[in-house]
Amino acid sequence: MLHCCIGIMAYNEAANIGRLLEGLLNQKTEKVAIDRIIVVASGCTDGTEDIVCEIAQKDSRVELLVQEKREGKASAVNLFMRNIDHKIVVMQSADTVPVEGTIEALVSPFEDPNVGMVGGHPIPTNLDDTFIGFGINLLWDLHHLVSLRYPKIGELIAFRNIFYQIPNETAVDEASIEPLVIGQGMRLAYAPEALVYNRGPENIRDFIKQRRRIFAGHLYVKETLGYKVSTMNGARIVRLYLQNAKFDWRYFIWGPGIVVLEVFVRLLATYDYLIMRRNPFSWAIAESTKKLPEII
Repeated sequence: MLHCCIGIMAYNEAANIGRLLEGLLNQKTEKVAIDRIIVVASGCTDGTEDIVCEIAQKDSRVELLVQEKREGKASAVNLFMRNIDHKIVVMQSADTVPVEGTIEALVSPFEDPNVGMVGGHPIPTNLDDTFIGFGINLLWDLHHLVSLRYPKIGELIAFRNIFYQIPNETAVDEASIEPLVIGQGMRLAYAPEALVYNRGPENIRDFIKQRRRIFAGHLYVKETLGYKVSTMNGARIVRLYLQNAKFDWRYFIWGPGIVVLEVFVRLLATYDYLIMRRNPFSWAIAESTKKLPEII
């Protein structure tokens, strides 16, 4: 049996934290045991803590850790890491919802002693009938295709507990963990069956805000840890896009527009980080990403 502990870093996630915890508590597993589910609530003001406490009273596996002030996600991750001793650790974004077999699929690859970190498969709930909705689905489809050969890990991850902390200044905790694992001679893996629903931005403003922060975070990891995540290879992304383009007008009209928007965002992030030396490890929330539909 593979025993694991799940960590959730939350800032004002009252709208979704209940569904997420219920989804984790109702996981179907055979080879995996979920021993603890720890929510780190950082400066929450919307009732997130009350919801977690209510669920914890019903199931002792759920625990709450409180940070009085919001200090960035990496700080919350490090607080979580100091309070666990499990050999296998799972971290899931607080604004996502797993399907019932997700944790089993995510943790099972650790039967191979050479696997040090595993990424899940995020599925956006955005409809693809708008420019941004199409773009979000396109980007996650491309991330999936990249990950099949070069794991790109985010939203839902699992890793061996072989380090003490990540840099407090990182804005991309998952990307910062990857080199810590690889540096100890282990490999990354991708679990395409470990499905987790999330919500991408619904407007161009939030798209730019989110993607700009993420790419600046990747530049930080590249500079400080000497590591490039697989999706920083723009030529690889474009090649996959051309190879998998469908005979659909959106791929020929909206697709190039999304490519131009992504290039623009990366230029903004490069300016932020390399010129202005801004490192957005504590960022403004893209509000439209918090609206997961009730049908999930």
